[in-house]
Amino acid sequence: MTFSSLVFLFIFFPIVFLLYTLVKNKVARNIILAVASIIFYAFGEPVAVIIMLISIVFNYFLGILASKNKHDKLACAVAVIVNIGLLIVYKYMGFFTEIINGVTGLSLHVITLRLPIGISFFTFQGLSYVIDVYRNKENVQKNLFSVLLYISFFPQLIAGPIVRYEDIAKQINDREFSIERVCNGLRRFIYGLGKKVLIANQMGYVADVVFKFAPAELGMLTSWIGAICYALQIFFDFSGYSDMAIGLGHIFGFDFKENFNYPYIASSIQDFWRRWHISLSTWFKEYVYIPLGGNRKGKFRTTINKLIVFFLTGLWHGANFTFIVWGMIHGLFQLLETYQIIPTQKKWFKNVGHIYTLLVVVITFVLFRADTLSQGVGIIANMFNGAAGISAINSQVLACINPLFIITFIIGLVISTPLFKTIREKVANSDKAKIYNYASYVGSIAVFLICILLLVSSKYNPFIYFRF
Repeated sequence: MTFSSLVFLFIFFPIVFLLYTLVKNKVARNIILAVASIIFYAFGEPVAVIIMLISIVFNYFLGILASKNKHDKLACAVAVIVNIGLLIVYKYMGFFTEIINGVTGLSLHVITLRLPIGISFFTFQGLSYVIDVYRNKENVQKNLFSVLLYISFFPQLIAGPIVRYEDIAKQINDREFSIERVCNGLRRFIYGLGKKVLIANQMGYVADVVFKFAPAELGMLTSWIGAICYALQIFFDFSGYSDMAIGLGHIFGFDFKENFNYPYIASSIQDFWRRWHISLSTWFKEYVYIPLGGNRKGKFRTTINKLIVFFLTGLWHGANFTFIVWGMIHGLFQLLETYQIIPTQKKWFKNVGHIYTLLVVVITFVLFRADTLSQGVGIIANMFNGAAGISAINSQVLACINPLFIITFIIGLVISTPLFKTIREKVANSDKAKIYNYASYVGSIAVFLICILLLVSSKYNPFIYFRF
């Protein structure tokens, strides 16, 4: 079940919201959300839900042990082993086995396990809980249902953002539920739904057409079209789901931190990662980079620490060298900026920096999207090879460039900038604030209706998080 499915929009969410509204007791409301979250996950993962529940129980008891001064370090270490071990078994065991076979010449059996949806998210949140309790004993949660709710809460369960326990610890037992919050939450949810259904799906369809062909069958123009469309797809898909999660959280009284902050206006790769998938970069900073020593132990250690973080960031996204190379390239550019080999701190570089950053991001996303490194490298080569010819397949790609695509593309570019945010801030304290507010709600209703029409009439509604 996904947020952009008709089952969620017209059955699951209305029922959960109605029950939550009718019940006034805070504990009962938490139980409703916890049970609803299990049902939400079990809808698509009837077997894997057991894995998630076992993980939650382990982290609950490890959190209690981590809250005591005796054996707290051991509990924290076991939490790392259990959570990372779970990821390795289900997500990376086959990948690592293939590497060992390739390096040693052995023929070890490659075990292929079905990847539980959202495992990268709920394991990181479970680990975050134990570590946060270890660092601050007062954060311990004695109620199992509360820990269950934190880790499995359906708005952020399968697609993020990754919510740190200490950020919502107080909200689990004490939060506000009001008409104003519900209205604002619904508006934010619809905004994210529109990003996903109206823009990401349209861009994704064209990107899929491009990437289903071998690089030799693509020309320069269509390679660029595929790269740019995928960059827009992944942004509007990721940020759209984050908006929907934040909106749903807001409805039920939770305040999740922003996960995207207009990353495509970044002036450097460092700036890009301050704006892109903020919850993930923050998680790696707090639980990997700083514990490794951060930038406190000299330039060499800082360099190694950053490379480790970006290696793990790439690996977190999937068991494929394409993700690892993508992460390492971003890490390399960050280092070049850190040591000012790329002079991002110079005033004259600012305008150039936007172009440079977009080029790096779009080009490396080709590797992120590609099935293999050779495919990714081949398409990137096409992008800079003027001799890459026009083929019959190119005409198939170009056939997708219709008026609807062009309009969607332009809207996507505009929404990628803070234009509407700037307008909203300017009218916030003026006599036009109420008009803008009403207009935004009317616009939300229109967007929702268009989304429903598209969801009913089209079968193309990919869920790209299956890869992660």
